[in-house]
Amino acid sequence: MVATNRVRDIFADAQALYQDALDMLEQDKIRNAAEKAWGATKRASDALILERTGEEPEKSPITSRELRRLGGQDPRIKRLVDLYYTRMGALHGECFYLGLYDPIDTTEQLVRETRDYIRDAENLAASP
Repeated sequence: MVATNRVRDIFADAQALYQDALDMLEQDKIRNAAEKAWGATKRASDALILERTGEEPEKSPITSRELRRLGGQDPRIKRLVDLYYTRMGALHGECFYLGLYDPIDTTEQLVRETRDYIRDAENLAASP
């Protein structure tokens, strides 16, 4: 376990992106909200990976690979892996890039549930 200020800073960035996502929802900017929520998911994953491995992922493919690897070692993280890929596909790929966000209530729910993803990643980072 690597307790560093950097881990806390990355989790703080994830929280800020999540707040931005909520602000975007309030403005009915669903695509922007989805991308901010995806960014928050990725940053929370990066912080968890840094805490567990001592290495901060530089790019999304590294985040994905390392999260899968950690999920293979810890079933509690495996659950996050599934949520990570759901968000990557739905929020980042379909909604942001393709503009496909129907049904809107489902997309909004994924955005709002990002709070839970961040909390779970923080808890896993705190308990090896």
